[in-house]
Amino acid sequence: MLRNLLALRQISQKTLSTAPRRQLANKVPENQKLFQEDNGLPVYLKGGLMDALLYRTSMVLAISGTCYLLYLFYDAAMPKKNK
Repeated sequence: MLRNLLALRQISQKTLSTAPRRQLANKVPENQKLFQEDNGLPVYLKGGLMDALLYRTSMVLAISGTCYLLYLFYDAAMPKKNK
């Protein structure tokens, strides 16, 4: 019984540790250099291919949503024909 309690105490101390398991490299200075260089790109496209894809996808969704909303307004404004 005592052995089980000691094992439980040891396990709980290991899992509740606040120390990080591994340190991550600080990438902030690299990102600052990337985003502060003057290369003519807007800041929302300086991240590379993924930023460009996210930007284009969000623009397509916004424009198509606006067009669909205008269609729904037009459809709701026109009277329905009775057959």
